[in-house]
Amino acid sequence: MGLLIVVDPSSGVPVYRQLMDQIKFHIASGLLGPGDELPSTRALSSELGVNPMTISKAYSYLEKENVVERRPGRPLIVRDLTGEAMTDQRMKQLRESLTAPVRMALQLEIDREEALKLFREMIDTSEEDADERR
Repeated sequence: MGLLIVVDPSSGVPVYRQLMDQIKFHIASGLLGPGDELPSTRALSSELGVNPMTISKAYSYLEKENVVERRPGRPLIVRDLTGEAMTDQRMKQLRESLTAPVRMALQLEIDREEALKLFREMIDTSEEDADERR
C-alpha cells in the first residue's frame, strides 16, 4: 500500500500518536477513503522500524474513536464516515494544526484582528493559486 507515514521518535510526540494523527489526516484529506485497508501491524512495523505494539496501540485507539473497523482475520478498514462526521474530523485536524500558530500569535502579542486578517489573506491567496493551477 502506498500510504505515506513518517514518524520522528525525537519529536516529543509519542509515535503511536503520530501514527494516529497521520492516518486521521489521510482520511480527512481523502487520501484514504471508506473501505480502504490499512497496512497490517507487522508490515507497518517493519516499514517504519517501530515496535509492533506501538502500531497495535495506534490502531486500537483509532478503532475506539470509530475511525477504523476491525475485521477478524482481515486488515483494518477505514470506516464510512457520514458527512457530518467527516466535517468534524476535518475541523479537528485544522484545530490541531492551528494550535501552535495561535500560541505564537499570543506570545508575540499580535492583535487578534491582525492575526485574523493575515489568516484570511493566506486563505484567499491559496485559493487564487489553486484556481490558477486548474
